[in-house]
Order: sequence, then C-alpha cells, then structure tokens
Amino acid sequence: MFSDLVGKRVLVTGSTAGIGLAVAKLFVQYGAKVAINSRSQNEVAETAINELVALGKAEDVFFIPADLTKSAECKKMVESFIDRFGGMDVLINNAGGLGGRSSLELMDDDFYDHVMDLNARSVLMTTKYSIPHLRASAAEFGKTASVISTGSIAGREGGGLGAGVYAASKAWLHNIHRNWVKEYTKDGIRFNIVSPGTVDTLFHADKSDELKDKIAGSIAFGRFAESEELAPSFAFFASHNCSGYITGQILDVNGGQMCP
Repeated sequence: MFSDLVGKRVLVTGSTAGIGLAVAKLFVQYGAKVAINSRSQNEVAETAINELVALGKAEDVFFIPADLTKSAECKKMVESFIDRFGGMDVLINNAGGLGGRSSLELMDDDFYDHVMDLNARSVLMTTKYSIPHLRASAAEFGKTASVISTGSIAGREGGGLGAGVYAASKAWLHNIHRNWVKEYTKDGIRFNIVSPGTVDTLFHADKSDELKDKIAGSIAFGRFAESEELAPSFAFFASHNCSGYITGQILDVNGGQMCP
C-alpha cells in the first residue's frame, strides 16, 4: 500500500518515544530513510536508535539532537538532515508537549513563551527551513512532498484545566497549515494534520488513575489509544500514491472521543 515510501527521506521531530518513535519505526519498516530527533543524545535516544536499526539498515537511520524551541537549532537540524541524506521528501512535525499547566490568573510571560515555543515556534521554524528542500523534492520526482504535523483534540475542544495555552498552540497549528496550503501548493508541497485524542504516553503521566479511567469512559472505544495506532495515518499522508490530492486536512484519530 505504501510502496512509494521506499527510499523516501523523512525527518520526524520529537521522536525518541511515544507517537514520534512509533511513526519512525513504521517508516523504517516501509523502507524509508529516517532521522529522529530529541533535545539530547541520552539513554532514551540510544534505545530508540537501536530499535530503528533493528528494523532496517543502520545507514538509513540518523539521530539529530536539537532543542526546537530555538530557531537556530531548527535550522541546524534541517542542515544536518540534508547533509546526511541529500534532500528531504517528508517532514513530520511531532515535537511538542504540554509544557506545564497554569491557570490564567497565575500565568506569566515565561510560561506562555515556553509552551508556544515548544508547540508553535518548533513547527514554524522547522518547516521554514525545510521548504526549499521539499520544493526541490517535488520538482525532481514529479510527485508531491509532504508536511505532516501532530495536532491535538485539544485544539478543537480547548484542553483540560491549566492547558489552555497548549490547546491554543495546537489550534494555531491547525490553522497555519491552511495558510501554507495557499502559499505552497503550487510548489507541490502538501500540508496535513494528524490530530490524536487521548494516547497512552507520558503526556498523561501527571494524571491519577481515577482521572484516566474517567477520560477513558468518555471515549467510544473505552480506552486510550496506543501510539502504534496513530502511525499509519502519518504514512497515509506521506504517501503520494495514497493522498497525492489531499492537503489542508485534519485527520482526527481519537476513537470517537470527539466526533465532528
């Protein structure tokens, strides 16, 4: 189904655990050349690299440490990717996170900047520096290049208590993709969002078992999603054969937690 992903050069940010790692694993299994990213090359990163190499070829797996809350680090990461693989066909903006919780009345500039840098600046600047390479890919191969970002159900329903800025950053992400569609479709670049519901990752580690059970009860499937259940949606959007005429879309993968 995803045969056109063989040999594709794919950058997955925020990808040493959770959804990002599951996505990277799937692309390696489909024969893509994949770079993963986190802030530093620590034990978690080493484990992720080893897992990916076990699924594919060592020369097709690359790790790039970068703090994507900083624009200069986004630029360096993209440059490192291009130096390794010679171009880029698919960008997956998965880096991001809750960043903390704060009520409106207790919020300060540092908190706001941290959450927005984590979820908005990281995507904005990584995409900015990737555009020339994605444009070149589309021109060279005559098929669309693809940008896929990880959104969130919070971008539609406002997020939990103390997570308003996080939810707003995801709504911002959902919307800016629509703007990029207007600017870059002529260059053969597609922009789509995979928007998860509640996924069983460290994102929810601060919640009590009682609260987790309550949330699970609000989901039609009655459980949290597994990261591996999200990964095929990214492959679908990355594949020109599967989605070459699809752009500007938000794919909700939430088990019926929230229906349009």
